[in-house]
This record gives sequence, C-alpha cells and structure tokens, in this order.
Amino acid sequence: MTGGPHLAPSGAQHRIVHGDHQAVITEVGATVRRYRLGDWDVLDGFGVDEMCSGARGQSLIPWPNRLRDGRYTFAGAELQLPLSEPGAHNAIHGLVRWAPWTAADGDESWVRMEHVLHPQAGYPFTLQLTIEHRLDHDGLTVTTTARNAGSEPCPYGTGAHPYISVGTDTVDPAVLTAPGRRRLVTDDQSIPVGSEPVDGTEHDFRIPRPIGDTQLDTAYSDLERDADGWAHVRLEAPDGRRAVDVALDPRHRHLMLFTGDSLADADRRRRGLGVEPMTCPPNALQTGEDLEVLAPGESCTTRWRITPSTGRRGR
Repeated sequence: MTGGPHLAPSGAQHRIVHGDHQAVITEVGATVRRYRLGDWDVLDGFGVDEMCSGARGQSLIPWPNRLRDGRYTFAGAELQLPLSEPGAHNAIHGLVRWAPWTAADGDESWVRMEHVLHPQAGYPFTLQLTIEHRLDHDGLTVTTTARNAGSEPCPYGTGAHPYISVGTDTVDPAVLTAPGRRRLVTDDQSIPVGSEPVDGTEHDFRIPRPIGDTQLDTAYSDLERDADGWAHVRLEAPDGRRAVDVALDPRHRHLMLFTGDSLADADRRRRGLGVEPMTCPPNALQTGEDLEVLAPGESCTTRWRITPSTGRRGR
C-alpha cells in the first residue's frame, strides 16, 4: 500500500514575493528557508526536501545561543532544560525552531506566523508568539513579538540565524563590515567568561576588509549604531556588485558572527556568513545580562532586516 502525499521536512511552504524579491517561510520554526533577489540566493538556506541544518534561517526563542548545562534559576526555582547540544552539555537556541507554526495572516508580500509556547520542563511559562516576514522594495523585514500569556513573570530573549551570501563560493573573499567594539571570550563550552576590546585583533571588522581565513564563531557587544539606534553588518562581493546589509534594531544588543567552520556537513562550511541578531548574550538565562523579564500580559517586539543590493540604486 502506498502512503499519502510526500511532506516536506520543514512542513508547509509559504512563498512571499515583492518585485524581484522572493522568500519562503516554513511551517516548522517559522524559518526563512530561502530568500532570493532575481537569480541571486541572498541567503545560504536549504532545499525543500532537506531538513534544516546549522540552524540556518531559524528563530531562537526564548533564548538565543547557549545555556551552560541547560540550568538556570528564576524566581527562586531551579530549572533544567533538555541538553540540545549534548556534546558541549548545553541547551542551545531555544524551544521553538522545530515546532509547527501557523500562518495566521498575510498576502502576496508578507506572512504572519503564530505559535503558542506552552509550559514545559525547564520553561514553565506561556508565550504567545508571532513572527511577521515582510518583503518590500528594500528587502526583508522580520518582526518578532512575544507576549507573556501566563500568570507569572517569565524570562525571555530572542535571536535569529540567517546565513548571508554575496554569491562567492566561500565567504573568504567577501568584504565584511561589522559593528562590534567588544567580543565575548568563551570557554570550552562556548560560554562567555569575559569580554575584551576588538581593537587590533582579527575580530575587528569595523573597517571593511575581506574575511580571508579568519574563523568566526564570535559574539559581539557594545555595537556601533546609526542615528536611529540600529546596528549594521555589511557583506560585499569583492567586485562590489553585490552587497547585503543586515540591520538590528536597538533591542538587539548583541551580535554573533559565524563562518560555519564547525558545521557537521563539511560542504556547508564557510559558504555563507551566519549573522545572528541577539537581544541578550549567550548564557543570559543564567547571568541575567540583558534578559527581558515580561510581566503577565506584557509584550516584547523586535525587528531585524536584510537589505540586498546589486550596485543599482532603487532595488
């Protein structure tokens, strides 16, 4: 007996279009699986018949990055999360990136995905979540809102995990500009143990330069910002014909850059640059640093956006 219709590993596919811009948002994780401008893959995403790997395009809620040993204390309760990075004995990237989300609204150029994160072991809180992906003539804007739908305060952080590409075979020749003034120094669990200025180090990309052979799995803080409080990461092709700007709103106080050298699939390493907006640093559930505490009924809204350009204004 034959089975039913083939289901994509990432569930239903929601395609949005604006002019030459096209993106695909998936049911699983409300993930940005693909973003193209014309024939250019702005994101190093994944195929419709593939399972997401390397967290590419996923949303990281209710904490980004890593939590040492999956343990933290909140409101006097000691809590233990599943060790989703067992090799390093960490909990990583939140609880919703493999969950099914529902397309609640939208039209040709935007879609709003919704999910309720119900109480569970290690996170006994209720969050009503929406993520809106919207295309316009400038690019893709992602707006994330979390509302505490429970009766007690809850800890909250968020982040995202796109890998950007300017069409080079690897990121090595691409020219990077990044806003971090300080980088977090980490231990063998990739947990911060301090920070230091980037001045004069290989981690300083405030002045544009090729990535070269630099290996980045680096969290940054003290971000340089524009007049509106947004921080910007720019990746440009060596010939200058393609560039991608990733902008982080003021609530994204931290940034991770990742060249993918540790990815399990060797063929995916250094193909795209992971640019990860984060509202709080790694291990924030333990340290409390820049962690949001939402009162019952309180919401937190954050935005980040991707603006690709081909050297021709008005695109």
